[in-house]
Amino acid sequence: MNKMYSIFAAIVVLLIVVIGCSRTTKPSMDDGDEESGTELALDETYDKVRNGARLILNYDAQSNSFKGTVENTTDETLKQVRVEVHLSNGKELGPTTPADLAPGEKKNVELPAESTDFDGWTAHPEVGEGEHGHGEEHGEHDSEHESEHDREGKGEHEKKGEHD
Repeated sequence: MNKMYSIFAAIVVLLIVVIGCSRTTKPSMDDGDEESGTELALDETYDKVRNGARLILNYDAQSNSFKGTVENTTDETLKQVRVEVHLSNGKELGPTTPADLAPGEKKNVELPAESTDFDGWTAHPEVGEGEHGHGEEHGEHDSEHESEHDREGKGEHEKKGEHD
């Protein structure tokens, strides 16, 4: 009986490892939610699809910036696509200048970090006028076209940047 329990435990551990590894090597399908909250180490790659925009991003220590691409994975034009990076020290980089992406179009992204006092980060692409880009309600805000960044407060973003 103990041998059977040991085999079962080994199988469970193996399945957990396989599932865990597979989640880190493949981009997630469309998770339209806010960033997961899972902080990446400086040597890790962000590779996820959110609201049809696939963001692949890495930290480049030599230039102290985050570099990668954002790509439209849908059959329709994505409006006002932009990228943000949130550092472990509480600073936010971006968002990049909003740009429309045609189906399959890919743009280079670069967000310089002015500080170096961080050891982790999260990122996400944003699509549309508001944070969620799916016709969110604006009734409680002064402007119908007010974005998440207007609501968060002026001056919160450390630096804006983008390279085509």
